[in-house]
Amino acid sequence: MAFIIFVMVVVGGATRLTESGLSMVNWNPVTGALPPMSEAEWMDEFNDYKASPEYRLKNAGMSLEDFKGIFYWEWGHRLLGRLIGVFFFVPFVWFWAKGRIPSGYKPRLVVLFVLGGLQGLLGWYMVKSGLVDEPAVSHYRLTAHLSLALFLFAAILWTALSLLNPRPSRTDSGVKRLTHIAMLVLVLQLVMGALVAGLKAGHIFNTWPLMGETFVPDGLLGLEPAWRNFFDNAVTVQFDHRIGAYVLTGLMFVILIAARKSVYQIKAAAYLFGLSVLLQMVLGIIMLLNYVPVSWGTAHQGGGVLVLAALINLMHIQRRGEAK
Repeated sequence: MAFIIFVMVVVGGATRLTESGLSMVNWNPVTGALPPMSEAEWMDEFNDYKASPEYRLKNAGMSLEDFKGIFYWEWGHRLLGRLIGVFFFVPFVWFWAKGRIPSGYKPRLVVLFVLGGLQGLLGWYMVKSGLVDEPAVSHYRLTAHLSLALFLFAAILWTALSLLNPRPSRTDSGVKRLTHIAMLVLVLQLVMGALVAGLKAGHIFNTWPLMGETFVPDGLLGLEPAWRNFFDNAVTVQFDHRIGAYVLTGLMFVILIAARKSVYQIKAAAYLFGLSVLLQMVLGIIMLLNYVPVSWGTAHQGGGVLVLAALINLMHIQRRGEAK
């Protein structure tokens, strides 16, 4: 399930970067599982799209074949969401009926299933924001949608690790504290990354390590009141995301140093986390310098999930005291 959600997040990133997310202006949870099957059905779907702000303001004159190209990205993203629900619910019911769910896990799994359904509703709520006046979804709703997806990924991965490894390894208190600090920084970094995506802030200042001609660009506090800059100012959001990357990378090196004398499991998990952070840093720089192409942008979004997975693994190993 964690792997499928990872794929879902990557496909969602590609859907956003190909500007396909507003191609389906209707939400039919059941009948929408299948794409249009005839020319007439395609024309009905295309005519509905023609009434949307995106077609009128950005894609006027688009051909039916071009429309199919963006439609299939969004349809595939929604299909994956439906499949996630099926892949979770059917085995869940079977394991419950067979009495194979360990004690204490039923409430957690029920909550995860409900949150998965709410994620679908949140996705449609996000899409609706781009079907009113402007052909762009609310960056607040996009951030909420991606954040919930990452929370579900983290919760399911944690649950899977607990089932696979019910007995924790030895805890290194110093590494554990640093791991918790790194998780806080990573959560903020992931949220900021979602805001960067929603504001398309990656399309400005496509230079590194400077932003244009300076490290600290002009326009950081151009909005009033000042707090709005951290959420609505593309310049500030990109700057904050860069600083967050530097802080997380610095913490990663501190964790590696602190974990040198820890037990093998903690040391190996720390090295895996370090590798994921370095990979993500490289992906982010390449993506930025190339003006956020679909390929590198999608890879960077997937890389963020891998960093989260690696840090969850390191945190999970140290989740309690010394194993008895």
